[in-house]
Parts: sequence; C-alpha cells; structure tokens
Amino acid sequence: MSHPTSLHRPDSDQDLAELLASCVSDPARVSTALPRRISAAHDASPYLFTPRAVVRAASAGEVGALMAGARAAGIPLTLRSGGTSLAGQAGGDGIQVDVRAHWRTAEILDDGHRIRLGPGLTVRQANARLTRYGRRIGPDPASESACTIGGLVANNSSGMNCGTQDNAYRTIESLRFVLPSGSVVDTADADADQALRAREPALHAGLLRLREQVRGSAASRATLERLFAMKNTMGYGLNSFLDHSTPADILAHLMIGSEGTLGFVAEAVFLTVPLLPHTATGLLVLPGLAEATDSLPALVAAGARTVELLDAASLRVAQRSAEPVEALRGLTVTGHAALLVEFAEDSAEELEHTVAAALPALRRLPTLTPAALTRDPGERGRLWRLRKGLYTAVAGARRPGTTALLEDVAVPMERLTTTSEGLIDLFARHGYDDAVIFGHARDGNLHFMLTQDFDSGGELDRYARFTDDMVDLVLEAGGTLKAEHGTGRAMAPFVRRQYGDELYGVMRELKRLCDPGQVLSPGVLLDDDPRAHLGHLKSVPEVDPAVDACVECGYCEPVCPTADATTTPRQRIALLREIALAEAEGDTDRQRALEDDYAYAAVASCAVDSLCVTACPVHIDTGEVMKRLRADQHGKVAQGVADRVARHWEGAVTGVRTMLDAAHALPLPVTRAATRAVRGLGAGELVPSWTQDMPRSGPARPAPRHPAEAEAVFFAACVGSLFAPEEGTGRTAGSANAFLRLCARAGVPVAVPDELGGLCCGTPWQSKGYTKGHRTMAVRTLDALWDATGHGRLPVVCDASSCTHGLERLAEVLPEAERSRYAALRFVDSVVFTAERLLPALPAVRPLGALALHPTCSTTHLGAEGALRTVAAALSGDVVVPDSWGCCAFAGDRGLLHPEVTAAATARQAAEVNERSYDAYASCNRTCEIGMTRATGRPYRHILELLDEATSPGGEGAEAH
Repeated sequence: MSHPTSLHRPDSDQDLAELLASCVSDPARVSTALPRRISAAHDASPYLFTPRAVVRAASAGEVGALMAGARAAGIPLTLRSGGTSLAGQAGGDGIQVDVRAHWRTAEILDDGHRIRLGPGLTVRQANARLTRYGRRIGPDPASESACTIGGLVANNSSGMNCGTQDNAYRTIESLRFVLPSGSVVDTADADADQALRAREPALHAGLLRLREQVRGSAASRATLERLFAMKNTMGYGLNSFLDHSTPADILAHLMIGSEGTLGFVAEAVFLTVPLLPHTATGLLVLPGLAEATDSLPALVAAGARTVELLDAASLRVAQRSAEPVEALRGLTVTGHAALLVEFAEDSAEELEHTVAAALPALRRLPTLTPAALTRDPGERGRLWRLRKGLYTAVAGARRPGTTALLEDVAVPMERLTTTSEGLIDLFARHGYDDAVIFGHARDGNLHFMLTQDFDSGGELDRYARFTDDMVDLVLEAGGTLKAEHGTGRAMAPFVRRQYGDELYGVMRELKRLCDPGQVLSPGVLLDDDPRAHLGHLKSVPEVDPAVDACVECGYCEPVCPTADATTTPRQRIALLREIALAEAEGDTDRQRALEDDYAYAAVASCAVDSLCVTACPVHIDTGEVMKRLRADQHGKVAQGVADRVARHWEGAVTGVRTMLDAAHALPLPVTRAATRAVRGLGAGELVPSWTQDMPRSGPARPAPRHPAEAEAVFFAACVGSLFAPEEGTGRTAGSANAFLRLCARAGVPVAVPDELGGLCCGTPWQSKGYTKGHRTMAVRTLDALWDATGHGRLPVVCDASSCTHGLERLAEVLPEAERSRYAALRFVDSVVFTAERLLPALPAVRPLGALALHPTCSTTHLGAEGALRTVAAALSGDVVVPDSWGCCAFAGDRGLLHPEVTAAATARQAAEVNERSYDAYASCNRTCEIGMTRATGRPYRHILELLDEATSPGGEGAEAH
C-alpha cells in the first residue's frame, strides 16, 4: 500500500483500478465493473451519480492513501457507509469508498457510560451493545435500523427525543479522523493540538484565523447563536468556533455535520445517555395547528420527552391504517392536528410521579377527547406505528415512477404555526395533494413528505418553484432549511442565502484549508450553481409491481445476509431499474452486462430468507421476487422433473441419504472430483461441491403413531433425515427423536401422520422457483395433515424452524377455493410447543454452562425468538446471542451450493462467538446448525437435543443416542 503522487489522470478503468489497488492491501476490494458501480450508486436520496470505481477500505491508512490517490489523479472521492442520507451527500461520480463493510466495531467503556464506535455499525447495533448497561447513544434518528455511525456523525443526526442537547455534536467526546492530506488526528490524545500544528501548520493557523474572524463579528455571532439554538444541519457547524478554543477541538466538531467534505471520521467516542425503560404515551387530538403548537410550552414544562406533530393530512392517512387508534375513530378530519406525547423515566415510580404531575396540564389542553396516557406496550406500539407508518403509507401509495421526498426544516417555536400553515398553502398552490407534515414539535422541527416525478421538464419546473417558495417561507421565519437530514446537494445552493456572505466565506475558506484539492465530495454542502439541486435526479422506471414502491432507503441492507458477498435488496431492485432503463434507451451492451451479472449476483446468491420485508418501510419482499425470477429461468422440462420429485419424495430422500453415505465411503479426492465434474456440466445450482465436513445421512423419519389422547401431530422435518445431527449417531439421534422423547417424558402424547416420508413443507421447491412441484407437494402435505389433525382440531408441530415457516405458507400456492379449506390448520414450531407445553411438565433440568445461541431467520418470521430464549434460559444461566447475529444464509442448500455467501454472512458472528468458549452451541434448524458449525468450528446442535440430554434419566445423554 502506497500514497500515489503521480499527477497522471487515469484514462481507462484498468489504469484507475491499478491506481486504487496500490492504495489498499487487497486488490480484490477494488472494482470498476459496471454492475458493482451501478449498484453502489443508488442511495436514499433523489440524486444519482455513478462512480468510476468502488473500493472497500479497511483501515484509516487505506482511506488516507485513497485520498492521496484521488488528489494525485484529480478525481473526486466520496465516502459512503449506510447510504440512508436523503439529500444526496452519499453519491459522487469519481471514487466511492465504502466505509461500512470493514468498520463495524464497538468497544464499551466505563460500564457503558462511553462507547467507541466505528463508522460501519448502525445506531441500532450500537444501542444493542449498550442495552445491557441501561444506556444508549444520544442521537435517535428514525432510520436507526440502517443509519450508520459514520452517517450519523457526518450529518450531526438527532431524532425524536434528543433535541439539540443530545445530538452527535453535543455527545461526542473524541474523534479519530483522516484529513485529505492523509494526516490522522485523534482528539483523545493529550497532545492532539500540538500534533495537528506539527503535521498541518497551515490548517492549524487557518483555523485560529477563522476563529478570531467569527468571534470578532457581532453579526456572525448573532447569526450562529440564533441558528444553532435550533436543530440545524445546514452548512458547516461554524458554532464550533464559538464553543471550542483549540484548533484540534474546533476541527473535530467541524467534522461533525461536514458530510464527508472535510475528512473521514474513522472512530468516535460517545458519551451515552440513560435508557429510560418506563414510558407512557398518548395521542392528543386538537382542533387545529394553532391549538397544537400553543400546547407545546405546557407539555415541555410538564416533562414530556417527546412531542410529535401530525397535521390534518397525516391524520387522514393514519385513519386508513390497518390498525387505527381509538382517538381517531369516527373523527371527520378537517383542519385538525394531533400531538403524540411521551413521558419516560428510569423507574415505574418515577414515571408515576411525572405523569401525576403532568395530568393537570394535559387536562387543560383543548383536546377533542380527554387527554389520556397509556403504559400498555401493545397500545403504545400502535401509536408509534401510526406515527412511523406515515412514511410507509405515503411512499407505498405513490404513483409508480415517482420519487418520495422527505424534507425537514426548523423554525423558532413561535413561528411553527405560521410556517406549518404556509407549507400547507404551498402544497395546495403547487399541486402536491398527497403531501403530509409531521415532525418533532418540541424542537420546532417539521418534516414534510411529498411525491415527485423528475422525468419531465414541467414536473421539474414545478419542483423548482416549490423549492424556491419553501426557501422563502422558512428563511423569512428565521428558520433553517435543514434541521436533521444534512445539507447534501438538495440545499447546497441555498447555504449562502441562509448564512450571508460573511459566514459563507468562512465556510469556503474552511473547505479550502482542509481540502485544498477539492477532492472530497465536490458539490455537497457548498455549491454556487443556483440550479445544482435540480441536476442528476433519478429516473424511477416501473419494473415490477412487487418492487415499484421501493424508495431505495437501504433499511433492508443491515439484515441482508448477502450484503458483504454480492448484492443487497436495495441493489437488486436498483439493478432491475437500471436494466429497464438500458433497454428503454436501446443500450444493449449495458443491458447485457447487467443481466449477465444479475443472474448470480442478485438471483442465485439470494438467501431468499425474506428478512428484508421485516425491515422495509413499504413492505417489499425482495426474496419472493428472486424466487419468482428463479422460476422464470426454469423451462417446462425442469418444472416437470421437479414435479416428479415431489410426487416421489420419499424415494428421492432415500436416494440422497444413500448417496451421502456412499460418498463418505469414497476417498475425499474422488468425491471432490466427481462433484466438480457434475457441477461443470451445468448442475451448479443442484449439486454442491464436496467438502470434508459434509454431513452423513440422518436417521429415518419417525414411524406413524396414533395415540388416543394426542395433543398434537408431529411433522418431523425431512432435513433431519437428510443430514445427521452434529453429535450423536444411529436411528435415535437428531431433533425429531429428541422431541418425541421430551413429549414422552412430559406425559404429552403426540401423533405422527401416516406416509410422513413422502411429505414436505415445500420449501425446497419454493426457494428454487419450482412452482409446479411446490403445488403438488402442497396438496399432498395439506391433505395428509388435514386428516391427521382431525380437520384442524390438533396443532401441527415441526422440529425445524424454516420448515414450520414453510408449512405456514404452504396453502398460499393453492387456488383461493382450496386454500380456505385448510384455514383451520395451525402450525407450531417445536421450540414454541416445548416452551409453552413441555417445559412445565419436564423433570428438573441439569444446567449447562455458557450457551451460544443462534436464532434463525425463520424464528424471526414466526415470532418464536422469545420461546427459543425461554428454552435456552431453562438450560443455562449464561445464554449469549451474539451482538452481530444475523441470518447465516445457509438457506437450505444455498450454503452448500454457494459457500462463499454463507462465509461472508457468518464471518462477524463467528469471530464474536470464538472470542470466548461456551459449553454448548445451539440453534433450531439443521441447515443453520451446519452453517454455524462450518463458520465457527464449534458443534451447533438443535436446542431440543440439548434439552433432551439435560432432562434424561441417565444423566449423560446416552438416551439421546
């Protein structure tokens, strides 16, 4: 790795790749391939810049070298982490440096009172590590599930609760950052300022000069004090010159909110705030905006931690929700408004005291119904889903081909009502009939959302006129054009107008001092082109009704197991759009390059675990779309073969078991060569590469049994028959036999259906897109279970979480008339059945020591993680689910066919597991156990096998074998 000094501008992709490869330790982390560049270009903003190259940096030294390389080549460089920014600050047309993949680090300090974080960790992941200490970081952006620490610092994020006192600027203790020159500054070092002066004398002196200039101007001081009394992320945080003295501290705080234009923040140490677990929430409906905003001082004085404003349009949207709240039932919304109010304290007693003190103030408010607060988690959840669901409702219902824009401004509290009314007037004047206003009312912070088409000149002019009028409205109210979301490209042309020439000149000089080559994200935060915000806007073509609602927010990416290996759900959808655009433009070369890559990078490698739908604000299931695309790839012959396999499933399973045992009997090189040859003939999506740790065949599925007083029907998953458990051999091993023994031990009789060997949950066909075989298996299995359960009288219990999930969805492939027949069937995972029915009746459990637990993606879909933790807690007082837990991406046979995907998905979790030793390792799905065993080198077993051994009379688990 070196710092290039050549001034030669790379003309070809190859030249650029070689230049960037010299800056990093692994050239494989550099890509100039068209699909990688296009997929990385899309973010949550309406802007689109396609980079010339994408690099995954792994250290501060590499970032410094890349900055030097970009400067030497005269190519812009953009830093990118979560890509959830809304104003265009995460994109550029030069070198895009990914600082997420290798930067997900966290270190707890001072019992959670401080935390050191890397830029790639999400806010939710950071807070998960602090929860056990009763702490959290101060900023609480609504995008916390996907917003990374790097973006949070770069945008000075805040949120619903933190106001201006707990935002990033106020709660960061120290930063380690890299300047465009390559110099690294760590303000935690006692000599940080001296080091900065020694390494960057011109910058150090320039910061002192600017400090005196700002402090010496009464007008500048007054402007900064006024603007930064509110939430304000417009332009650079020049309040740093007033709040701090040494150039190192000033520069560190200028980095916060600088949107990657001054340097790269490699590490931040936060001072944390208490996690207040006891809360009371209420929705106060008022006659209008004036009454709502007039109520704010009383609510703030009463101790409300959160006060969220919803305008009349928001209330009308909320009334259409699938779970409307009581306060809005029967209300004919005209000019009404509402305040979502929450009180929070450290203990129930403190909350009781705070609420009692606040009630007189609440009762004096002019609410349409009596003001009431609820502590019930279910009711509170519905209220917050109402507020957070506004984005979902408006974005999901927008016309295909349009973009959902979420903007935010802040004004002094006394101007909140007139500004809100002014925005509503602008919406009407410019034809934004679906626009809604909501926001953090106690901070004077308004969010408004509208939908916009950028593909016609008339629509673009409409947006430009609206923006100009909105800027006039907010600035005349003494407000700021960006409160939380950062300036980006959307408001860069208006920074001078908000701050005036003098302070704008300070910002320009600051940028020149830090980045004299103007390499870092030119056009972001500062831009003198008055129409810059109207360029490089995305086209959003219609490609598929199942994904057209995607707003490219990136919320799906942290839960996607293929994010570090191939593509994410956002990228899969973005690439579909880019393929459609290339086709529409007649660019066949571009279309072909994207389609050829898509087959593996998007379709084949997808784990189809559908965790993306659990995170998507508009409920898109990209996994389902990938299954459909797989189905489209199968011809009539392939679909017919898969159907015949479904009709003869028992024989097929027996054949696979026989082949597994035969393969184990052959020398390893022979088996490897044979599978490699078969895969080379085109069977790469059917036959795995043979590895030494390939499991042997498992025990046969249980024989039929029909006890008279059966409480459930047991559907033993065929995967337990295909693959032997990690420990234990013979016909009595595995989770199915363990479950049956636990039932016997607890005195709970269960039935096993006839002809179980030929039945399946359907997942092997569904996940591969073999629709005909899936339907065939659905009819066979559901018919058998309908009879076995007495037409739904008994529940069906399955011992593999993914198979339980598959059974739940099996009827979906049938016509509606047939589907309704099976509506009475109930499917229960064996872990849930054990937690609820068996555990109370089992003998005392001999406790294990430490237990590492791996929930599966299917336990998330089933809502079964609580039951899994209950069973684990019965086994051990030291149960650990890794902080870096995620789907293992084994996905049935994906981990066998594409082991590189599972390796990437499990790398961080495996490293965390192996930081300490455990007495046992558990999950609840056989293929996930295989994946985690491969990743960690530790024997993962079904948790019911462990419970069986811990409650067996023999005391050593001999019965389990």
